[in-house]
Amino acid sequence: MEEKTKLFTYIDNAAALIKELETELTRRPAIAPDSGGEGELDKCAFLADWLTRKGITRLERYDAPDSRAKGGVRPNLLATIAGKDDSKRVWIMSHLDVVPPGEASLWDSDPWVVIEREGKLIGRGVEDNQQGLCSSVVAALALLNEGVTPQYTVKLLFVADEEVGSHYGIRWLLEQHNDLFNKDDMVLVPDGGDAKGETIEIAEKNLLWARFVTKGAQTHGSRPDQGINAFLAGAELAVSLHEELSRAFPDHDPLFEPDYSTFQPTKKEANVPNINTIPGEDVFCMDMRILPRYPLKTVLAEIDRIKARIEAKHGVSIAYTTPQSMESQPTPPDTELVCRLSHAIKAVYGVDTRAIGIGGGTVAAPLRNKGIAAVVWARINESAHQPNEYALISNIMGDAKVMTLLMLGV
Repeated sequence: MEEKTKLFTYIDNAAALIKELETELTRRPAIAPDSGGEGELDKCAFLADWLTRKGITRLERYDAPDSRAKGGVRPNLLATIAGKDDSKRVWIMSHLDVVPPGEASLWDSDPWVVIEREGKLIGRGVEDNQQGLCSSVVAALALLNEGVTPQYTVKLLFVADEEVGSHYGIRWLLEQHNDLFNKDDMVLVPDGGDAKGETIEIAEKNLLWARFVTKGAQTHGSRPDQGINAFLAGAELAVSLHEELSRAFPDHDPLFEPDYSTFQPTKKEANVPNINTIPGEDVFCMDMRILPRYPLKTVLAEIDRIKARIEAKHGVSIAYTTPQSMESQPTPPDTELVCRLSHAIKAVYGVDTRAIGIGGGTVAAPLRNKGIAAVVWARINESAHQPNEYALISNIMGDAKVMTLLMLGV
């Protein structure tokens, strides 16, 4: 109780520290090259220097090569605070990159300059994912400044590239440095949640994005007999995939919302520019979120069956690629991490938690697929990617308290 009181008091007095860190991080836009930015190098270099000056000196950098980015790398930074027990470690993983601010006229202030208003810090990235980042740092600094040794070794991991696929972030780390994690480690990803802090995300639907290219034969709009309408075949394919995949994979799971697999046609690429030409090529995309009980290879086999039928009916050829695919194994709801986190949330916020699954993808999925317990949680108002993005100082402090209890093994 004495340790807890000291740590909580430190956190309660950390508002100026939080604002300083949020302000400096936001001043250094970390936008992926895919979105027109230079990457995370400046932000990572600042953070490493700032942590060192504050007393967190055990730092390691893991640079994923990327010639498009500043310095030719996408940096991932790891900070370690030694604990009494190193057989399992408590990891808190946040990401350095942010999305572009979007339409400038929708912002009430400069998105790269943090302003404080009524307990909110406003600016691009302050919530996604600097809220979780700052909470983890404040929790670690509370331990150091109050002379408290955590029960478990603490690892703060600040990864690159979360916003556009994690190919230079956690996925790269697991491929190139697979000895970083132990099988008994516990990983908290403070990058999603709800305004009360009552939902702990333990599972994700399997993700499959597909881009279908249908090729027929272009002709004049008045002579369909002389061509093959690729648009017509592609449209039938889109409808058939949506309807037949939904019937082929019909199960419901109350862990998720919606509680069923979804197969949605989304992006439609332009074909011919004029009305009176029948297109010889047509392209559309689908976003599919599938309950984990259905392996993606089974879904792909069904896609191939439907595709072959449409090809034979219309005399077209259809090829497809999968820009993103990810299968995700759930973290069991009764695992030690979920139980300890639930207890800590109750102690800080007074709320009872419940485990959920989501349709979106997170950086927890690659860890779960390696058999490492990982959950996504934060008390968060979900202003991410929006104009006037904000984070509540009270949430940053409260989440830091939850993290300290997790570190203490309470």
